[in-house]
Amino acid sequence: MGNVTVNISFQDSLLADIDAEAKRESRSRSELLREAARLYVRRQRQWADVFALGDRQAVRLGLTEAIVPKEIRAARGRKP
Repeated sequence: MGNVTVNISFQDSLLADIDAEAKRESRSRSELLREAARLYVRRQRQWADVFALGDRQAVRLGLTEAIVPKEIRAARGRKP
């Protein structure tokens, strides 16, 4: 898998923060931004998985948005 160079614009202050963090971690700006992109993509996929699980559970249990307020009231009524 090869590398592709891309051009991206940052506000001066954000770029300064990126450079300071890269320096603090003793790595290049590119390494820092690659890691940030990987983490972002991973997090987005994890959230997509969480929501998909929720959707599957809702279908399996026959849940709809209409019953949410009733369930919240019921749960609040069961507080210890």
